[in-house]
Amino acid sequence: MRYRNRESESMEIDMSPLIDMVFILLIFFMVSASFVKDMDLDINRPRASSSTPSSSKAIRVFIDNAGNTYLDGQPVRSWVIQSRLRDLLSRNSSSTVLVVTDEQVPASRLIEVVDQCRLAGAGDVGVVTEKEGG
Repeated sequence: MRYRNRESESMEIDMSPLIDMVFILLIFFMVSASFVKDMDLDINRPRASSSTPSSSKAIRVFIDNAGNTYLDGQPVRSWVIQSRLRDLLSRNSSSTVLVVTDEQVPASRLIEVVDQCRLAGAGDVGVVTEKEGG
């Protein structure tokens, strides 16, 4: 029997499983993170002191100061909102719709869009506001 000389053996830690796990975790967090990006419209939202934070998974309908309506980043006529929103609601896990509107938009236009959202089957329809300070 021979004894091995332990001084000649080098003890190394294999880093490849560690690097693999770091990349797997990175990919997992990138895929599972949800980012909400509003459209680049010049909208002055109305202020409310009773506003609450909104869900990030809600479908957003935008009304700019000229009264134009946008859904899913595309301009849409008011009579088409219901059918397009019904399609989006069937694919989305959330039944919440948020209407992002300018404070200069007439109340009749806002009510028309909210009504179309409810007729499409939205469970909750809210209007996005800015929290009023003070």
